[in-house]
Amino acid sequence: MKKLDILAAVLVVVGGLNWGLVALAEFDLVATIFGLDFGETNAASRVVYGLVGLAAVYQVLQQAAIRRRWSRDPHAAAA
Repeated sequence: MKKLDILAAVLVVVGGLNWGLVALAEFDLVATIFGLDFGETNAASRVVYGLVGLAAVYQVLQQAAIRRRWSRDPHAAAA
């Protein structure tokens, strides 16, 4: 499960950085990676956007479990 936690965290960071670039520089990193212009999508970019969204939902729903998995205290309770 820790590998899934890491993957979800990476995808959320990618999404956050992409939205930050969109807001600050009108630059869509995901679109650029797939050879598209700002705001354009194709199947591959929609998959990336979908995975970013699913990763965010996963992190919200699994927040307490993720904390317990990554805690150094084996008896850590959800805060």
